[in-house]
Amino acid sequence: MWKLVKKILGYLAVTISLAIFYYVVFAYFVSTDTEKRLIAENRMYAEALPKLVEEAALIEDAVEGLTLRDDHIYLEVFNANAPIPDPANPNEYVNVADSVAEHRIARYTERKLDKVFENASAVEANFIKIMEKLQHGADSLPPLSLPLKDVSYAQVGASLGSKVNPFYKVEVQHDGLDLLAQQGAPVYASADGVVTDVIRSAKGRGNQVEITHDGGYVTLYAHLGSIKVTRGQRVSRGKEIATVGISGSSFAPHLHYEVHHNGVVLDPVNCLFASLDANEYANFMYMASKIGQSLD
Repeated sequence: MWKLVKKILGYLAVTISLAIFYYVVFAYFVSTDTEKRLIAENRMYAEALPKLVEEAALIEDAVEGLTLRDDHIYLEVFNANAPIPDPANPNEYVNVADSVAEHRIARYTERKLDKVFENASAVEANFIKIMEKLQHGADSLPPLSLPLKDVSYAQVGASLGSKVNPFYKVEVQHDGLDLLAQQGAPVYASADGVVTDVIRSAKGRGNQVEITHDGGYVTLYAHLGSIKVTRGQRVSRGKEIATVGISGSSFAPHLHYEVHHNGVVLDPVNCLFASLDANEYANFMYMASKIGQSLD
């Protein structure tokens, strides 16, 4: 009986050993359909990668050319460089050392190409819009210059919207942008135009100058000190028209600056991007939107 059991156990051991041996040989030398498909895909991606990289380089060169043209037009029209987003996020691609490295590289390259194509289309669309503006002349552009020189974002006060009045402590509509400055600082015309109104008053907005520009734009400068222009006078962009004051209902020396287009009140901050770089403009927008109390 014991010999029979030993014989059966020996057969089982031999059978299991052969099964393991055949499995190892099959797994090492014979590929399944899935493995064959993955190997073929990896080989295809590896062959396609150099071509995709070459196409990406060509497209990036084309985008760079469009960007240069776009910057040139922005410099001519807006006196500022056109902001260009990063065509791809390099953080998307991490170190790859596994069996599907080629697949990941190919997918990353495809995403980068899609983003480059998207940005190229955006740059080209901006270029077309600017060319249309140029064809219609500068008359359709808003006043783009700052009415004060050497203004930092720390001098930006409340802009358009419902703001707390500093005297009555209630929310009222504020139709302009407050720019803090020293009393007596020069105030400049933000675009070419004609002085259509000059008001000297100790109430409300105090001393004011209104300038009408081409294209239906009107700018208003309020709480002024001295006024250096007269009604009907033609002024050019950068011409000194007054000084900063504290006239009327003004909580502190500042310039209250408004921009209107065909009777519609605009947020002046949106017209200042040509006078600022990208970081300064972002700071201007942040300060103007966060300050909840006006100075008048």
